[in-house]
Amino acid sequence: MKQERAKSPKMRRRDFLGLMVAAAATAATRVSLAQENKSMRKEESTAVYSGDSSDLPQITRIIDTTSGPVRGLVNDGVHTFKGLRYGAPPVGPLRWMPPQRPAPSKVVLDCSDYGAPAMQMASGATAAPTGDYGMLMARVFTTPSELKIQNEDCLFLNVWTPATDNVKRPVMFWIHGGIFAYGSGGQPVYCMEDLARDHGVVAVNVNHRLNVFGYLHLGDLMGDAYKSSGTVGMQDLVLALQWVRDNIANFGGDPDNVTIMGQSGGGAKVSILMSMDSAKGLFHKASIQSGPGLIVGRREPATAAAKALLAELGIQSGDIKSLQGMPAQTIIAAAFAADAKNNAGPRVPGMRRPGGIGYIPIIDGVAITRDPFTPDAPAVSRDVPVLVGYVKDEITIFTAGEPWFGKMTEADLEQRIAMLGPMGKPLVEAWRKIRPDYSPTYLFTAAMSSMFAMGGSIALAERKAAQAGAPVYMWYLTWETPVAGGLFKTPHTMEIPFMLDSYRRVRAFAGPDPGAARMQQQIGEAWVAFARTGKPDCPEIPHWPPYDAGKRSTMVFNLESQVVNDPNSEVRKIIQGA
Repeated sequence: MKQERAKSPKMRRRDFLGLMVAAAATAATRVSLAQENKSMRKEESTAVYSGDSSDLPQITRIIDTTSGPVRGLVNDGVHTFKGLRYGAPPVGPLRWMPPQRPAPSKVVLDCSDYGAPAMQMASGATAAPTGDYGMLMARVFTTPSELKIQNEDCLFLNVWTPATDNVKRPVMFWIHGGIFAYGSGGQPVYCMEDLARDHGVVAVNVNHRLNVFGYLHLGDLMGDAYKSSGTVGMQDLVLALQWVRDNIANFGGDPDNVTIMGQSGGGAKVSILMSMDSAKGLFHKASIQSGPGLIVGRREPATAAAKALLAELGIQSGDIKSLQGMPAQTIIAAAFAADAKNNAGPRVPGMRRPGGIGYIPIIDGVAITRDPFTPDAPAVSRDVPVLVGYVKDEITIFTAGEPWFGKMTEADLEQRIAMLGPMGKPLVEAWRKIRPDYSPTYLFTAAMSSMFAMGGSIALAERKAAQAGAPVYMWYLTWETPVAGGLFKTPHTMEIPFMLDSYRRVRAFAGPDPGAARMQQQIGEAWVAFARTGKPDCPEIPHWPPYDAGKRSTMVFNLESQVVNDPNSEVRKIIQGA
């Protein structure tokens, strides 16, 4: 049955006046409530600042920055500002373009939580952990969660400081790993709150463009405007360091005492920054951890990778508008497909090849003009002291999920040695002498680990020392984490929770005290001392002399750390072909 429309009665003057009176009364009530709420907010604010409501978060004072006024939270005495925007959203016409400064905000920005991670190219167990321990590790390195909230609008950094005053504290600037493909500053292992609180430094970490969005070279396919598109991820880091230079004094930091630090891919990024003219003067010390960046990519294979991506997307050279209009997830999927078909990038024997490693920084002649540490150390950072080092069993964190791990026989070892080339058998035999307790599985991973980070770290230290500028200090971590029954021994990333003082937040990786606490006391204090003075000497460890090609003095970190000259010399000689 058709519903009859209600008739609108005519409003009489008396009814209209009545509504006006009611409206006026309502408005008066709202004003009264607003005034009451304003008064309540003032009282609440006073209560928060006075500490009367200790269960409520405290609010920082408003800090002026070049991006606009910002406000964060005070967590257990640490003034914390998360999601500080340092760059304009690199989307639409700004895709694959050099980063731009954001327009300053006219309103106070909420900096109480992390900004979005960059678009991620993670695969395998990194993206989808398996087993109980895999799930626990996903709460240490939280890439599976970041895949849910990834975004191209990712140019954010985070600041932790003991106080927003005029004290000039050392600034420790962390760059995450994840090859050049995935990761963010928001992962629990990278939380720097305790570092700021317990060591009196200003701590910063950063998100930046990665993988195909940060390192896709389009200069030969889309015109001269895109000649530096293959390095925009590195250019993001330069812009972030410029933001630190311009703003960190307002957060209690010293812009003239900035230490850049990174591990794995982050270490390679630190190496590259040390060779970039645009980064000169933005940092004053550098820490390169299990990620020595000796060289970068080349234009020709980078162009081939870009052509493969365009073919996967069905886009012609020169059609930048179509490429910039393509959804980000579609580009990621096409990048994975093109990467797999072309088998781009390096492969480590015995490991599943991760996706995304075909997109790396290159010599573009604009932002990057040379290899970072080949054939020598870069002159532009001659006066920058360097910490460089590696851990004993780098590869176990990548191979523990492989079907052969822990099951290898001597016969299996003999077969797999061939994957490592002519150095394989000599390396295994050298490690057998050094570590007679190692099973075939761990002998194989020890040989791979040597080729992964040891050789490059030593080469970088030699070249820095030969420059006869600022000193370089070498370290080697041998302490074994007890988690998972000691499965990993001393895996890649093991030093991070100690040097960032985040170990209490990632017990599934760092393990219990007193061992973890002891390692943090030594490693953490050494890194902070280096950030303060350029020398890693501190009371918790023996005197740490600089590295040179004569003595090769190396700090070997364990429960009782010691300086050893040329540790594992037989392995070094094999790697260097001596």
